[in-house]
Amino acid sequence: MSSPLLTATGFGLWTFLPGYWSFAAGFVLWGVATAIGSGTAEALVYEELARLDAADAYPRVTGRAEAVGTTAMMIASGVAAPAMAWGGYQAAGVASMASLVAAALVARTLPETREEPGDDDGYLGVLKAGFREVRGSRTLGRRLLLVSAVTGLSAFDEYLPLLAQGTGVGDAWVPPLMVLVSAGFAAGGLLAGRGLRWAGPITCAGGLLLIAGAAVRSPWGFVFVAAAFGVIQWAITAADARLQHGLPDRSRATVTSMAGLGTEVMAVLTFAFYGLGSELAPSWLLFAVLAVPYTLIGAFQGRRAE
Repeated sequence: MSSPLLTATGFGLWTFLPGYWSFAAGFVLWGVATAIGSGTAEALVYEELARLDAADAYPRVTGRAEAVGTTAMMIASGVAAPAMAWGGYQAAGVASMASLVAAALVARTLPETREEPGDDDGYLGVLKAGFREVRGSRTLGRRLLLVSAVTGLSAFDEYLPLLAQGTGVGDAWVPPLMVLVSAGFAAGGLLAGRGLRWAGPITCAGGLLLIAGAAVRSPWGFVFVAAAFGVIQWAITAADARLQHGLPDRSRATVTSMAGLGTEVMAVLTFAFYGLGSELAPSWLLFAVLAVPYTLIGAFQGRRAE
């Protein structure tokens, strides 16, 4: 519950307090909120489902949650323009804070079964247990790297508007193409949990779809791009579910947080690649290159499913 409230406070600093220091403080609060939430939400959901003998439902639950989140972002994007025209940045800031407070209240209603801590529990004990789990299992290490790679690489979706502009459409057509991709994301979330034994071939197909959609250099290619990002969303959920199934409860949040750190590192590398590459190559080629790892990851999984 504290994570969205901290983020709401950060938005309040950015929106209502002028100056560099309020902006910096907002970023710090956002970072703290991200650190608090990293790994804990996944651990809570999985462990509560496991106590109900429904751990197999984890990818479906998280996938549907992602689909709802994507749909909410689509609605927010549509409302943003009239909200900005009516009240400017302050209206957008108030709406952001209100939505985060609402999220905190909803999070407060989630069930949580608390257990008595053991003698060696505590922050350092849990942290050490998580590191021991990763060091002691090559399979777990591969799963952690898989989640980091599949999730972190998807950060290039930030550059989708540039890919759309590269097809020659006017600026007015960029938002509808983004909505199409968001619909693909949502569809991937709704289908999460199905066909998991085909994770390798499906992930490989997603990479090929993205390469084809980018290489067409036409607005019609965004049909393939939307399908590709739907597959990517499905693959992210599948990789996360595989990681969760192999973790003991004691170290679940720690290892999942490690995967979150790996995701952030991979995302930064992705941004750096695109930023530097944009000086040398067009967007469609950069997207095609960034799609290649998905085809390789899928091929690797196909040969060596775990």
